[in-house]
Amino acid sequence: MLLALAGGGGLWWWKARPAEAGAGAASAASAASAPGSTPGGRRFGGASAVQPVSVQAARRQDIRVTVNAIGSIAALNTAIVHVQVSGVLQRLDFKEGQQVKAGQLIAQLDPRAFQAALAQAEGALARDKAQLDGARVDLARYRELLAKDGIAKQQLDTQVALVGQLEGTVRVDQAAVDSARLQLSYARVVAPISGRVGLKQLDLGNVAQPSDANGIVTITQTRPIALVFAVPSVNVPLINARLRANQPLQVEAWDRGGTTRLAVGRVATTDNAIDPSTDTIKVKALFANDDDALFPNQAVSVTLQTDTLADVLAVPQAAVLRGAQGFYVYVVNADNTVSTRVVKPGAVDANWMAVEGALQPGEKVVIDGTDRLREGAKVEVIAADPNNRAGAAAPPGGARRGGRGASGAATAAASGAASGARSASASGPTSGATNASASAAGRPSAPASTGADSAGGERPAWMDRLPPEVADKLMKMSPDERREWIRKRREERASQGESRQ
Repeated sequence: MLLALAGGGGLWWWKARPAEAGAGAASAASAASAPGSTPGGRRFGGASAVQPVSVQAARRQDIRVTVNAIGSIAALNTAIVHVQVSGVLQRLDFKEGQQVKAGQLIAQLDPRAFQAALAQAEGALARDKAQLDGARVDLARYRELLAKDGIAKQQLDTQVALVGQLEGTVRVDQAAVDSARLQLSYARVVAPISGRVGLKQLDLGNVAQPSDANGIVTITQTRPIALVFAVPSVNVPLINARLRANQPLQVEAWDRGGTTRLAVGRVATTDNAIDPSTDTIKVKALFANDDDALFPNQAVSVTLQTDTLADVLAVPQAAVLRGAQGFYVYVVNADNTVSTRVVKPGAVDANWMAVEGALQPGEKVVIDGTDRLREGAKVEVIAADPNNRAGAAAPPGGARRGGRGASGAATAAASGAASGARSASASGPTSGATNASASAAGRPSAPASTGADSAGGERPAWMDRLPPEVADKLMKMSPDERREWIRKRREERASQGESRQ
């Protein structure tokens, strides 16, 4: 009985083994034809996979040491123009938004009431002056008569007092005339400061009152204009030292997105105390603002330059990575392998970072594709700008128009290779194992109907659908290069399908 059971189990194992081998080969072919797969079955490539990366050379340059902050634009001076006397607004002598000078006429009130008051005061002054002149003549006469004993001394004293009284009256009248003349001048409203006028707050024909809250118009001095921002208190000694030495500290004002530089100015002064709640100090900078790019109460991003590192080694900020060994970069060697170099990061200026370490100017560091790298990995250098990469100039609709052009040929090749792998999986144990072996060797899987492989010198049937120049290029590639080429074309096809959806 035991012998019969053992014999039956052996027979079952012998019959099942070919099917299992075929299924394993088909699975290998399917895995090999999947996007991003490699012979080792790793997601991002096996030990011999070539990774596409973008690089940029390290170089020596000046790096600015900067402090970034958020600030608010403030007018250097602001004045609300009120009338100083009540009157009907007859004329506005400005255009909204224009620049005006101090003392420039900007409005006119009805002056007739003030002119009449001035004339009345001048008349009273003339009358009292005439009385004073008559009293002075009488005083001189009384003095002569007193010398001849012609009058009593009391009468002379009375005349002296009268002259003094009339002199006081004349001074009061003169003050009334000056006051009336001043009130008349207030009918002409002039700009108290130079600056930009805003929108008018009062229309013609209305009675302007000194008590009006909004006045006639507001003038803001915007040339120059101020920027107030806060920086950490650790920067105070350096800023004050530069100010005492009359060394300018450059300040850049950027839009809130940090993409457009609006103006460049200089630090004017700092506040007299540090804010203990935030451990920062307020700094005021001045900008010429001749182009009116800055407006009061505008929020801007601020870049304060505190120092300059001259001729230091710098790399793109994207190249500096952080790991267990600290900060490091990937350097592309002459044999297209990468190695890590530990660096010490420094100041960052316009996406370039100052570094110290075992790195030389001119060495190429990886700035894109670092997530798939490791020490000694093989790489292929591609352009950092997608528009400058191979095939970027091909018509975007080529693949959708039946594979015309280089992009369409690439898609057709990827389609043919994928179809070959699927046919291999479905054709049975023998053909599946053959194509799985071809994929594992780095060759594109051929359709089962041909069973041919380019490594053996025969041309796969799916290459007949390619332009001659593309097919010749593929035939000249090594198995690893051909597999990588097909994988890239398949990814392009997948991305184009997603964009159409």
